[in-house]
Amino acid sequence: MPAPAVGQAPSLNTFLKSLKGSEIDTSIELLISLLKRRQIKNSRPCAIATAKLLLQVVAEQRWKSAQDLIKRIRDVGRRLVAAQPREMAVGNIVRRVLGVVREVAEEDQDQTSNVASDSLPGSPAIVGQTLHRPALPSNISGFSPLSHGAALPQNAQTQPQSGTSSPSGDGSVDSPPRRPPMPTAAGYAGAAPHTSLFGIFQHPQGASPIGTPPIGSGTASPIPKSKKDQDEQKEKLDIKAEVIDGIKDLLEELDIVDKQIAESALDHIHSNEIILTHTSSQTVQAFLTAAARKRKFTVIHAEAYPNDHESTHSTIVNGGQKTGDDAEGDERWKPLTAMGIKVIVIPDSAVFALMSRMNKVILAPHTVLANGSLIAAAGASTIAQAAKVHHVPVVVLSGVYKLSPVYPFDTDEMIEYGDPGKVIPYQDGEFMDKVDVVNPVYDFVDAELVDLYITNLGGHAPSYLYRIVADHYRTEDIDLTSKN
Repeated sequence: MPAPAVGQAPSLNTFLKSLKGSEIDTSIELLISLLKRRQIKNSRPCAIATAKLLLQVVAEQRWKSAQDLIKRIRDVGRRLVAAQPREMAVGNIVRRVLGVVREVAEEDQDQTSNVASDSLPGSPAIVGQTLHRPALPSNISGFSPLSHGAALPQNAQTQPQSGTSSPSGDGSVDSPPRRPPMPTAAGYAGAAPHTSLFGIFQHPQGASPIGTPPIGSGTASPIPKSKKDQDEQKEKLDIKAEVIDGIKDLLEELDIVDKQIAESALDHIHSNEIILTHTSSQTVQAFLTAAARKRKFTVIHAEAYPNDHESTHSTIVNGGQKTGDDAEGDERWKPLTAMGIKVIVIPDSAVFALMSRMNKVILAPHTVLANGSLIAAAGASTIAQAAKVHHVPVVVLSGVYKLSPVYPFDTDEMIEYGDPGKVIPYQDGEFMDKVDVVNPVYDFVDAELVDLYITNLGGHAPSYLYRIVADHYRTEDIDLTSKN
């Protein structure tokens, strides 16, 4: 008798496999349900699932205009964000994709406007000249200081301006009026002759020929364009293909973000240091592993009880598994202990007592907010406050995809609460009826408690993150509920 088939629990890998043979609307509903049931959680899996889904949304048909594609992505993104508002990586990826679409649309618009300007009748073209900047006026007012400050070369031939000079009968052109030179100090009684400051900027006598005639001077001849060249310029960009390339670049960034952050590990971790870290983060483990190849140090690991202590112990003993669509069951990253690094696990209650012995604190956030504050696993706020008391630097490792343009106006709404049965078992029913048991999954850490952010773009102070937000997100895309 064959063994019964064992069902596989829904996860990121099962969702990515289902994208290959499912309709796009079915895939959207599936991701929404997985986000609601928390079967896909944490920043990286949510970001990968969102980017893969939007890739299918863009590829489902040929879009007539960029506005139709923007509207479609906003509708899908609005539904995904509403399914799990505290997974801000979902909204971040949606905004990044919207930014890619807007950049492609602007590039297409610029190309169309350039073609339209080139095709206007009567527009001059110069042989070998590619610039279309209008000529600067050659007749400067005699009462302007620029008349003497910007002296022309000797024997320069200036161009006549309409309404200011008229050609003479012999074909010559009247020169513009010149300001008379200032009197020197020798004209004053009893003063020694010397050179005035105005004499330095005095307009020189004579002029030299100008090397390049200004555009539109009458010496240019129009260049006829062939029909083939006009058709190539009128051809618009393929919005669908350009956006798909942009999403693939975003997926590649998600794949190599840990490697890029780990490249700066040797700049921040030195030999014989004692480093405190928290939770089982793949980014932190890759960072410490990169430093462990060259240096020896000690890691104090807070276990993050009760929500993440099991995965923390598993990471310390066995390493961890790579997250992504190409991750196999045997593709794991090594534990630090296998590289000769001494790792000590401590309970969260012992953090303050040991903080005076630490050289550095390394944290991994769940989300980084625009003002430099962050949302991290429960216990991170206690660690950051203890580090501030003992003047221990706090370093946060985060990819740019975790950086959200949201400001923490109401921090209580950003905190997610988990199962209270992990704090006090339900068997103690008589005790639980008399108290309120709260189990926060995340903590809010203020920007003042963080000394340095290390992203895949390098190290940044918390006060500089607003600049990265402005570079990666458009203002019109910050509020996905708007109709822009």
